[in-house]
Amino acid sequence: MKLLRYGPKGGEKPGLLDDEGRIRDLSGVIADLGPAEISPEGLARLASLDIGELPVIDGEPRLGVPVAGTRKFIAVGLNFADHAAESGLPLPAEPVLFTKAVSCLQGPNDPVMLPKGSTKTDWEVELGVVIGRTARYVEEADALSHVAGYVCVNDVSEREYQLERGGTWDKGKGCDTFGPVGPWLVTADEVGDPQSLDMWLEVNGQRMQSGSSQTMVFGIATLISYISRFMTLEPGDIVTTGTPPGVGMGRKPQVFLKAGDVMRLGVEKLGEQQQTVLAWDQGGA
Repeated sequence: MKLLRYGPKGGEKPGLLDDEGRIRDLSGVIADLGPAEISPEGLARLASLDIGELPVIDGEPRLGVPVAGTRKFIAVGLNFADHAAESGLPLPAEPVLFTKAVSCLQGPNDPVMLPKGSTKTDWEVELGVVIGRTARYVEEADALSHVAGYVCVNDVSEREYQLERGGTWDKGKGCDTFGPVGPWLVTADEVGDPQSLDMWLEVNGQRMQSGSSQTMVFGIATLISYISRFMTLEPGDIVTTGTPPGVGMGRKPQVFLKAGDVMRLGVEKLGEQQQTVLAWDQGGA
């Protein structure tokens, strides 16, 4: 299934995408797509529905983050060997973890706003994992059974904040609008092997990133097992698993985002996103 949430910010309704690319309304069946609905039991209930009986939503409504109730947004750094090389950083012996603020989560096509004083805002197409079952000290062999599905993520990053301001990377990763997710959550059964998905990103129509989840340093099962040693992963939590080469920081000369730029990105089987970059505004994006 391709599960989604549509409608204005704060007023999203649950839905799914049918085989013809139409949005079907789920609000008569469930109140939202939250932790309970993406649990194994919740997904089984949704899978048993007759999709043809669900109302069709006309037009092209705004899409929100495809899962509600996310409590943790965990990211993995330097998880592609070629990206670590372009960053001038050594390959990690263990996964590099940081957090993205839950407040940066937003719909896949909502605009990205540059932070106040930003000089080095960058892009990162990533494969995101949505947890569907509580994971605490899970074994690698059992890790993927804790996954509800997968999503496309743009791990937008302010490199000066991240790397030049001291402390941890979190400063440059959780700015408002820096977490576009979606367009939909594709359930694990429909994705199949998550380690064979193509990934790409364009800025203003120019291809910047091309890669594949095949080249991850630490695979998704390893990451879920590893992270669950340090914190409990709960249904609705999102783990975003690293980016292939081609980020602005790694280009020569370096290139960073400016107001008016348009990012378009996608992950195979998971759909596409598009964001327009806005200048800083105290009122928000």
